[in-house]
Amino acid sequence: MATVRDAKRLVIKIGSALLVDRASGALRAEWLASLAEDVARLRARGTDVILVSSGSIALGRGVLGLPATDLSLEQSQAAAAVGQIRLAGAYDAALARHGLTSAQVLVTLEDSADRRRYLNSRATLEQLLRLGAVPIVNENDTVATDEIRYGDNDRMAAQVAVTAGADQLILLSDVDGFYSANPMQDAAAHRLDVIDAITPEIEAMAGDAGSGLSKGGMKTKLMAAKTATAGGCDMAITQGAVLHPVRALEEGAPATWFLAQGDPQQKRKAWIAAMKPKGRITVDAGAAGALAKGSSLLPAGVMQVTGRFGRGDPVEVADEMGRVLGQGLTRYDAGDADRIKHLRSDQIEEVLGYPARGPLIHRDDMAI
Repeated sequence: MATVRDAKRLVIKIGSALLVDRASGALRAEWLASLAEDVARLRARGTDVILVSSGSIALGRGVLGLPATDLSLEQSQAAAAVGQIRLAGAYDAALARHGLTSAQVLVTLEDSADRRRYLNSRATLEQLLRLGAVPIVNENDTVATDEIRYGDNDRMAAQVAVTAGADQLILLSDVDGFYSANPMQDAAAHRLDVIDAITPEIEAMAGDAGSGLSKGGMKTKLMAAKTATAGGCDMAITQGAVLHPVRALEEGAPATWFLAQGDPQQKRKAWIAAMKPKGRITVDAGAAGALAKGSSLLPAGVMQVTGRFGRGDPVEVADEMGRVLGQGLTRYDAGDADRIKHLRSDQIEEVLGYPARGPLIHRDDMAI
């Protein structure tokens, strides 16, 4: 069974109720400090950590004196604008006590639905983690409309985990796992410790979205589990209100683990390989050999660019004989790719007028 100690890259989802006291609207500073200690311990042993956090609207609501009832879209956006500053500052201060650098990343549903934005999000998260920062991901409530919202933070956390290539996702919840029925209504309900496949029977156990749990209910957590496990990421649901919630999970706190269906990198490459290509990039023998050894595709090895494609689109990669070697997501559109073929990376800015975006196709975005 999966354990947190196995994680190489971990996403932790934090709900508003864990961060913000519902009665006073104040930040739960002691709880946040304990979470920061958990993150520091994870980072010290080499685990990449991404936090997906709610709380901006809850914090901003109190500051602006907005009612405790449902807010209009405009009121929610205003509360988020005020609360995001306070939320980011709270995380920054808590993590800085342990010598950690935090970074705020604001996303909307469009960022994962559009391939170009998806690549941008992935590259940003990857760079932040490489530099040792702890990304704090929030839904961009100040601009998101109902049409481009994730709709629930469990779903957003699962998508962030897949985008970042995480191998584990923890949903810190108001319950300690997935139950056979609503434990608040059924005394015979029991927790399932491990779920290795989400069957129709498991889905039936989730009940309604309003199943007595926090907004979204168990049904949205099951949707998150489907996304995460299909992307090669294990997911846990555990009680989050306790101090040091991640340490508690490591030490055996009750939880439900949903087991991944394969490795995240293999799943990503299978997803890329299944796309319909929008063009072809022909490479020389040297580049073909480098690709076979797992290298990224650099412009210097490109001989010909054909087709009409944009940045983030899938393209075939073929050798000089026309044999298809694989497929990848390009970091340049067709026009720019054609202009920089044969060039070294340090020559690209002079031709395009902007610095190189790294390789033409990164090895993580390529299925050979």
